[in-house]
Amino acid sequence: MPGFGDPSARLLVVGLAPAAHGGNRTGRVFTGDRSGDWLYAALHRAGFANQAQSVRCGDGLALSGAYVSCVVRCAPPGNRPTPAERDRCVRYLVRELELLSRVRAILALGAFAWDGVLLAAEQLGHPLPRPRPKFGHAAEARIGPWQLVASYHVSQQNTFTGRLTEPMLDRVLERARAACGA
Repeated sequence: MPGFGDPSARLLVVGLAPAAHGGNRTGRVFTGDRSGDWLYAALHRAGFANQAQSVRCGDGLALSGAYVSCVVRCAPPGNRPTPAERDRCVRYLVRELELLSRVRAILALGAFAWDGVLLAAEQLGHPLPRPRPKFGHAAEARIGPWQLVASYHVSQQNTFTGRLTEPMLDRVLERARAACGA
């Protein structure tokens, strides 16, 4: 499943994979599920989305200055992507990074997405800092032309338990917005 958003985006948001009952069902990443509700509401609050919710393709959602994608391109078995699937699909993220030439900040939703972005950056010839940047909520690393910013994933597991709150997500989006000059 391809990404979605503004082709002139300065912010790229990267998730894990299309959710079986969300993006895989609707045909657009983070659309029609609770993870998407959290993400698009936060993008709306940050000024990157024209509306706070997306339930299906063609529902009027438009992103401005942002593009949303994922590392794995199909709904994985058990709704849990594996490193092998990431390694097979990362070429699509590489191609999106090549095409999204104005991106200056990447928001990685979860450790899996963080690792996928690092892998894609390496494949594009961008050396990684040593020691290798580690994922943690609000972690940041300069990778090639991008500022990589981390957030816990917007999954129900994280949002229902309070591991990720709206203010936490808003703060990392503020950092990402500042890093992309928006």
